[in-house]
Amino acid sequence: MNNTMKLLLVGAALAAASAPAYAEDKAKAEVMTSWTSGSEAAALDVIKQEFEKRGGVWKDSSIAGFGAADAAFQNRLVAGDPPAAKQAVIGLANADFVSQGLLSPIDDIAKAGKWAEVLPKSIHDLTTFKGQTYLSPTDAHGESWVFYSKDAFTKAGVNGEPKSWDDFFAALDKLKAAGVQPVAWGGQSWQESKVFNMILLTQVGIDGFLKIYVDKDKGDASVEGVKKTLDILGKLRAYVDEGAPGRNWNDATAMVITGKAGVQFMGDWAKGEFVAAGKQLGKDYGCMLAPQSPGMVYVADSFSFPKIADAASQKGQALLAEVAMDPIVQVEFSLKKGSVPMRTDVDKSKLDTCAQKGLELMGAGKIVPDQALILSPQQAGALNDFVDEFWSNPSEDSAAGAKKFFAIFE
Repeated sequence: MNNTMKLLLVGAALAAASAPAYAEDKAKAEVMTSWTSGSEAAALDVIKQEFEKRGGVWKDSSIAGFGAADAAFQNRLVAGDPPAAKQAVIGLANADFVSQGLLSPIDDIAKAGKWAEVLPKSIHDLTTFKGQTYLSPTDAHGESWVFYSKDAFTKAGVNGEPKSWDDFFAALDKLKAAGVQPVAWGGQSWQESKVFNMILLTQVGIDGFLKIYVDKDKGDASVEGVKKTLDILGKLRAYVDEGAPGRNWNDATAMVITGKAGVQFMGDWAKGEFVAAGKQLGKDYGCMLAPQSPGMVYVADSFSFPKIADAASQKGQALLAEVAMDPIVQVEFSLKKGSVPMRTDVDKSKLDTCAQKGLELMGAGKIVPDQALILSPQQAGALNDFVDEFWSNPSEDSAAGAKKFFAIFE
């Protein structure tokens, strides 16, 4: 064998030996989310593309339905086979995972990126536990929005956005009379509880909302506010179709997009479905805060990072945390998803009027957190069950319902 051939063989052997090491050394991430609707998938793809552009290897393990994704994630944790990253709502829902030592802190990345300086304090506080950062926030959503079909409003003779609940129900009557399904209702408990909350905010105000959920106040004003909320919620039953039970939120949004229904109560992620369908805000559809709302309920998404032994996945976690908080990525992600960026230093010029309004409310402090951010998972689940049971039982009056509501906090 000549020297040239020997060198070629040695080189080939070295290349073969180094290939697995290189592959193992490369940042990789299996990412589990419930972002599977058209707009959500498009938004997630913004992060995926940037992750891959920076050399990462991405594996998508998205599962439709937040509850289904959570259940699958917990099963993976129990089995000792967690994904590298999990979509998570910021706040208390992550506290148990942290206390059990199941999540990895990303404090070094947060400090290097000066996240404390570019995130609203209320958001930053909900991404940290015991002084360390565990969550990389992606976006925030307002949950007090009503989306409506401009064509349906025109057909029914509804002129302008209703400013009060009386005007709103009058508009629903006009839609019904015009042969348009008044409300596109997503008949799942988590959707129903969001409608409950947006109505509650209109009845008790920002301070009253926080008194109920944070202070667990049971004073006369709080009880009366919950009763009025249940009265309004119960009145909506007359404007919902028989096919509502179990309906996914994006299927309800499609009813408004196609003009089959007049309005939908939903977080601003629904806007992403209009965008994906090629609809224009102000021309084809509109968005308004729930009537008489002094601000908005908000929820914020993030990635959490389970403890994992694989070195390549650890590198993938660090890279994903950086990518999710990149200012350009945050804007492009929000444009696809219908949300608002979490960073306060992003270029806001690309955002539409709904997103600008949401940012304005956040900047002014006219916001209250979704129950998932400030209640234990057990209490948040109990609230969903309570609202679903009330909605499904038209014979129950608001006074009896209010007693059951406050029993959640006992």
